[in-house]
Amino acid sequence: QLAIEKIERIFVKTKSECSEIVSNCVKEAYQKHILASIENEFATLSKQIADKEAIKVFAANLKQLLLAPPIGEKRVMGIDPGFRTGCKVVCVDEQGNLLHNETIYPHPPQNDIKMAEKKIASLVSAYKIDYIAIGDGTASRETEAFLSKMSFAKTIKIFVVSEAGASIYSASDIARKEFPQYDLTVRGAVSIARRLQDPLAELVKIEPKSIGVGQYQHDVDQKLLKSALEETVIECVNRVGVKLNRCSEYLLQYVSGIGPKMAQSIIEYRNKIGRFNNINDLLNVPRFGDKAFQLSAGFLRIENGENPLDNTGIHPERYALVNKIAKDLSSDLKDLIGNKELISRIDIKKYIDQKTGEETLKDILYDLENPGYDLRFKVKVLQFDASVKNFDDIKIGMILPGIVTNITNFGAFVNIGIKENGLIHISNITNEFIKSPSEKLHIHQHVKVRIIDIDTNLRRIGLSMKDVE
Repeated sequence: QLAIEKIERIFVKTKSECSEIVSNCVKEAYQKHILASIENEFATLSKQIADKEAIKVFAANLKQLLLAPPIGEKRVMGIDPGFRTGCKVVCVDEQGNLLHNETIYPHPPQNDIKMAEKKIASLVSAYKIDYIAIGDGTASRETEAFLSKMSFAKTIKIFVVSEAGASIYSASDIARKEFPQYDLTVRGAVSIARRLQDPLAELVKIEPKSIGVGQYQHDVDQKLLKSALEETVIECVNRVGVKLNRCSEYLLQYVSGIGPKMAQSIIEYRNKIGRFNNINDLLNVPRFGDKAFQLSAGFLRIENGENPLDNTGIHPERYALVNKIAKDLSSDLKDLIGNKELISRIDIKKYIDQKTGEETLKDILYDLENPGYDLRFKVKVLQFDASVKNFDDIKIGMILPGIVTNITNFGAFVNIGIKENGLIHISNITNEFIKSPSEKLHIHQHVKVRIIDIDTNLRRIGLSMKDVE
């Protein structure tokens, strides 16, 4: 009514024969057209605000997934667990190349445990396996329990890794190109193994929104979501850096200044020459110009190359400066890199000029101290509570270990070792006031939680981290 009165003041100026007609027109126009338009406009505006906030959370989750810790160049056995169809087992070498694939049936209905144990032990020995990666899907806990009972000649660490997006990858053109002679199950198991070796290098092969970055991601503006997630992938790749002699074209294409076609050209040239020994060798790649070199060189790493600076985050434009610093210290460049005592003697103020500021010099010194530095934290093994295998095993008051799988604005979801994830509401994360769960938690973080609520009908689990040691 208030809105109608305000509109009437604009159009009904005097009392006359026409004023009543105009007044009725105002009421009808407002009720039939204006009100609906306003409601739609506000709904659209609210949706846009909500989408932006949700996408921000999704991007933060993706960033944490991509920056998950790698185990590095180790031989890994990847297992895609299952009951009726068995567990698909693959062995990959240090570079993620497939060495062998097998299927075992340690679970119902076959229960061929002895044969499964024999095959696993044989493969671990034959292919010198260091780690075992198990997908977190169906039969994951049962497979982990089966393997944990086995004894090996050496210590084999067992990890449960996320399968999110593995099925998307296994059916993709990339997977078909990598493994044309193998079926979907083998490709999926290889993806699981590689995710343990280097999550970033493997996950870039999957469309970002298929990795499992949050709930309701399909309800937000897909164009904005795609753009935000792709920007996040680019940021992560460039923050970590790319090993030029070991990366795939799918990882390389996210480096600043390098796109899909250029990445393919670089890999083709690398295959032709064997390996890059110097960062300047990139300039020999067809169509790789000075501009692309300027944009990308600082994010690329060459291990055991001709110039030790190629394995740091220092851009080639600064190599002359670093050589001057080494000369001023009467030191060889190789002796300077990684030598904290020698680096501590550098007076950066001597080298500040119009092209090089103090912050740039600090970054250079940091890279000199930490050649080949990887910002991703070290991988840890989480042992779930062996007594909890399914929903019926949990009870209110139990304190369990868990791993954070997803973060939203209202809380965090935690895997406690069963099919159903529990929710820690933001109010139950800490006794302190926090605006967002991400202030205290990150994806893949190991936590201890107390079960405070169980909804049997909806199969929901309420968790708390408060006062849990």
